[in-house]
Amino acid sequence: MTERARTSPGRRALLGAAVLGTAALSVPGAAHAAERGRGQGGRGPLRDLPVPTVIGHRGASGYRPEHTLGSYQLALDMGAHIVEQDLVPTKDGHLVCRHENDISATTDVADHPEFAGRRTTRTIDGRSQTGWFTEDFTLAELKTLRATERIPGNRPHNTLYDGRWTVPTFDEVLRWADKEGRERGRPVWLYVETKHPTYFRSLGLGLEEPLARLLRRHGRHRAHSPLILQSFEPGSIRRLARLVDTPRVVLLSGPSTRPWDFVESGDPRTVADLVTPAGLKWIASFTQGIGPTLDLVIPRDASGRLTAPTTLVRDAHARGLLLHPYTMRNENAFLPADFRRGSDPNAYGDVFGACAAYFATGIDGLFCDHPDTALLAAADVAGR
Repeated sequence: MTERARTSPGRRALLGAAVLGTAALSVPGAAHAAERGRGQGGRGPLRDLPVPTVIGHRGASGYRPEHTLGSYQLALDMGAHIVEQDLVPTKDGHLVCRHENDISATTDVADHPEFAGRRTTRTIDGRSQTGWFTEDFTLAELKTLRATERIPGNRPHNTLYDGRWTVPTFDEVLRWADKEGRERGRPVWLYVETKHPTYFRSLGLGLEEPLARLLRRHGRHRAHSPLILQSFEPGSIRRLARLVDTPRVVLLSGPSTRPWDFVESGDPRTVADLVTPAGLKWIASFTQGIGPTLDLVIPRDASGRLTAPTTLVRDAHARGLLLHPYTMRNENAFLPADFRRGSDPNAYGDVFGACAAYFATGIDGLFCDHPDTALLAAADVAGR
């Protein structure tokens, strides 16, 4: 069974046309973003990315089970400018691509009686979870499992692909990206997140050192490498900055939350503190950008409708930081209330209208589950 999702020549041509149509987009803030890239120390090749940048969130996870080679391949074939991976470790120290170390919902582990005794409860970043965890499996054991759709209730069509792919190692993804880059004659950009780094370091499974070794092995450790590192823990990004020169982004959740490394170290700052001019200045001292939740760019009211944009885009750009917010999804259940259509939460809403609202703020890119839709939405904005 192949690990590669096949795409017909006709579909490749159609998707390629969509990519070419977005390569030279001019959207609100795009010219300023390009200008910011020039002369900004440390931004390296980030200034060469299209604006807005379309990032395949966990691949093309709106169409395939997330973090599989099939999902990554489809995102690339659709024209995503960057394809995202989240990294967690195995018991024997290999880095694998999963959104979480709890693999209960993203693999068929529950169907393996030989692993029934591995089901356990762990406290991860202050939250108790019961399930099966990658840190309790060797890579060889994990490779006996097959990937499944994480949210089948929202995406029943994705269950068609359950069992088709294994859990990929990050080394496999790097080799895939190298091969695709050679075939396409251009680098394949990756966006790589360290998941729960403080938790894993407490287990003796630090993520940053093995990640840095892999980046060096594949020549993606330089300031001009086609790869961006990201984490919700600033400490992980600062550690990586000491190991490699690869571009870096700090992820930001809700305003009242605290990065877990802040909780562990007693740092009282919240995300609300980090998005102030002073907080952004601190972030800019060791990164090239931020990845805020979309609600930090345009908050929603009590009914779930968009309100007025915040000053985050302006404030971050003033400090030379790019912004790649997350996450745009096509389904009503995930869209702001003003862009939902009909009563079915799993039906597609007005995702083009929602994308246009966010692009109009001047963001530099967007994480999305449906890369083809985001590319078309960006082209719509450029044509107005």
